[in-house]
Amino acid sequence: MDVSEFVVAALLLELTPGPNMAYLATLSLTRGRAPGLVATIGIAFGLAVHAIFAALGAAVLIQQFALIYEVLRWIGVAYLLFLAWEGWQTQAETSPGRVDLRRTAGPLFLRGFLSNVFNPKSVIFFVSVVPRFVETESGALAIPIQMAVLGCLYVGIATMVHATIVVMAVQLKPLLIDGKRRDITRRVLSVALAFVAVWLAWTTRR
Repeated sequence: MDVSEFVVAALLLELTPGPNMAYLATLSLTRGRAPGLVATIGIAFGLAVHAIFAALGAAVLIQQFALIYEVLRWIGVAYLLFLAWEGWQTQAETSPGRVDLRRTAGPLFLRGFLSNVFNPKSVIFFVSVVPRFVETESGALAIPIQMAVLGCLYVGIATMVHATIVVMAVQLKPLLIDGKRRDITRRVLSVALAFVAVWLAWTTRR
């Protein structure tokens, strides 16, 4: 198990534009740092679910049954399109001062969780990439342990990248979300999120 190569692969995946990056940037620009970090925690839990199921052998099951993969893939694409449509429609002021985080933390966490549970990019990583770093000759018992370790590493790396995206988006907020630019930026980001959904539908097909 080459941990250093795995870390590089995980970083490259997370630094590639994808649904998590687009969603967190959109959310943080329009609603602020705290909502973005809550969604980041939700995404981390979604990744943890993938890691747990991969360690239990779900990756092999998905490889054998294409229908399971296709269902997960299209649910993910549809959910991203829903988030894009919702971002386009939202008209209410959502600045941090007007948002009750105690009331919205649950829905924000759930949306982050769902956006990653059905993320085709993450599913492919655990199905196709992670097993390549597992030493299969080490024994049947050691394989799930290796998968769990790699899964934990990936969750940690992804969460750091996602938190950085949130902080950077908040720093850019004064330049992008100011007066008349607010609605324009929000809709541009919504279109970008829809584009990511279409891009994923195309690139993750089998």
